[in-house]
Amino acid sequence: MEKTKSSKFIQQHLANERTYLAWVRTAIAIIGIGFLVINLHFNFLSQHSAKADLMANIIGITAVISGLFVISFSTYSYFAKIKTIDNEVFKPEKNSVLLLTGIIVATMIMFGLYVTFIFS
Repeated sequence: MEKTKSSKFIQQHLANERTYLAWVRTAIAIIGIGFLVINLHFNFLSQHSAKADLMANIIGITAVISGLFVISFSTYSYFAKIKTIDNEVFKPEKNSVLLLTGIIVATMIMFGLYVTFIFS
């Protein structure tokens, strides 16, 4: 059996795969929050205001779009890291972590504002 270039870096590739799967789980959670807000708002709250309806819709749509963006970006990053690991030029990505963290924080802030608005 012939060794491939990637076989020299098995641990790094497996770590890259675990990181990718963690981002996918995070994206699914973000999308789930969007569906949760819409579901709770329209199925369990008896009184709706136009502002609350709009806010719930914006949070839901933003969460789904954000989740899809996270999945797309993490997939791109996964394949880019494969190349950098094999070429031995890997550099940790700081900007992508900051961007994805910003998306998650923004989604959570919107959800918090929605909950505060609904229950005040």
